Amino acid sequence: MGKKHSDKKKVNGKIKTALKTEKNLNAKQKKKLQAMGEEDIEKVIAEIEKEEAQRQKVIEAAVDQPSRRVNFTLTPHPFKNELIMYGGEFYDGQNTTVYGDLFFYNLSKQSWTVIKAPGAPPPRCGHQALTIPNNKGEMWMFGGEFSSPSESQFYHFRDLWVYRITEKKWEKIVASGGPSPRSGHRMVYMKKQLFIFSGFHDNLREYKYFNDLYKFDLTSYQWNKIEIYGNIPSPRSGCIFLPTPDNKLLVYGGYCKEKIKKNVDKGHIHSDMFILSPDKRDETNKKWKSAFVKQSGTKFSPRCSSTAVLIQPNIAYIFGGVYDNEDEEELRGVFFNDLLVLDIEKYYWSIVKISNKNDKSQTIQKLIGDDDDDNNINMRCSTREDKSTPVVTVINDGIFTMTIGSATETSAIVQKNQTNTVIFSPSPRINTGLVVKDNALYLYGGLYEDGDCQYTLNDFYSLDLHKLNEWHTIIKNDISSHVWLDSESSTSESYNDDSYSDDSDDNL
Repeated sequence: MGKKHSDKKKVNGKIKTALKTEKNLNAKQKKKLQAMGEEDIEKVIAEIEKEEAQRQKVIEAAVDQPSRRVNFTLTPHPFKNELIMYGGEFYDGQNTTVYGDLFFYNLSKQSWTVIKAPGAPPPRCGHQALTIPNNKGEMWMFGGEFSSPSESQFYHFRDLWVYRITEKKWEKIVASGGPSPRSGHRMVYMKKQLFIFSGFHDNLREYKYFNDLYKFDLTSYQWNKIEIYGNIPSPRSGCIFLPTPDNKLLVYGGYCKEKIKKNVDKGHIHSDMFILSPDKRDETNKKWKSAFVKQSGTKFSPRCSSTAVLIQPNIAYIFGGVYDNEDEEELRGVFFNDLLVLDIEKYYWSIVKISNKNDKSQTIQKLIGDDDDDNNINMRCSTREDKSTPVVTVINDGIFTMTIGSATETSAIVQKNQTNTVIFSPSPRINTGLVVKDNALYLYGGLYEDGDCQYTLNDFYSLDLHKLNEWHTIIKNDISSHVWLDSESSTSESYNDDSYSDDSDDNL
């Protein structure tokens, strides 16, 4: 008799080994979680989403301000004189808390309100959100990540949500074909579509960075992946991603890691720029061409984790960021607090120079074409006790030749006018909230590192975009209330906003 045919497909040795390894790792992870008293993270998320889906009533409460957090989103209300904040995370040196709360800040009353609305998504950070005027105001949100308190587990989302602002209700949009789970991506709104680019996924065992482009049609509620050809940006996260006035997409910078050898990774900060434009020959609008573009204007140090916001269709402001100096023993970050401006049509960089409100002289650098720095002096302002001569590194990336100070500096740009009056600027940071509303720029929070300590900020500032004559302090940075459990004390003398402030009443 002949042998019976088996329906089982043969699996090669490499796949068997990989599956067995994954099974063993999962078993070890479960034992580790039990010892730590932590539940499986997917189970936790499912329980949170189920609980929120059962919520029937809207709960609103006045609060002094949101708790300290970073990697949140800050967006303008489409109609009202308000700002909207969602999510974020806080790390105290031992445990991480990920937030899922929704705040509204009334600019006229200078008051915060927290809202618990029906059907809310699970807490997250590293997501993207934007507001549009459709249906009396909507906030759209995609992706992000959730971590356990010990950071032994990470979960990356691939879900799409909309918050109906007038109805005060969340809705999860179920549509196939969207981006894979990720955080650190970027999202913009253009021509009734959401465009999502880049990001990363990391489960502590392996990581991956993305350079894919997706669009979500807000009319048909359908996802489409866009095929990019030409000179394509390499995979990255935390880049600047902006729409252009002629309905193209600009990509600048970002960050990625790559494996050098076993158990050794090296980070890379990008400073390249690309323009993505739809292929006019493609009627489906699913093919876009990517082209490398040459930048010009003011030279500045490369950085990642900066925040960008459009202030005009062709002008964007960028604040902060960090450059990591890596050697064999440690990673040291140089943090920035300069306010850069980018002309999106000319790919031209400038530095925004803030004048003193009492100074009648011309101290503001023009947005385009004026590199005359005679009326302004850029100074390196050290926040540490080491006053030795800084080590200078020169990097040539094919676009700019850039000079970077030593890691013992914050690389803060402190401006001085002709009368040598120090002009206040918010202190150096990354991943701050940056938003424009009614011709004013608002900046909230972010994160700064000092050695092994991470300081999550909750200060709040505004800048009149017409006058550009003074940063106004809405909420002062009170670093004395910051708790860091791994440090010798809960505060750091080396980090204090007073180092960057003038003597005006608003900054006392």
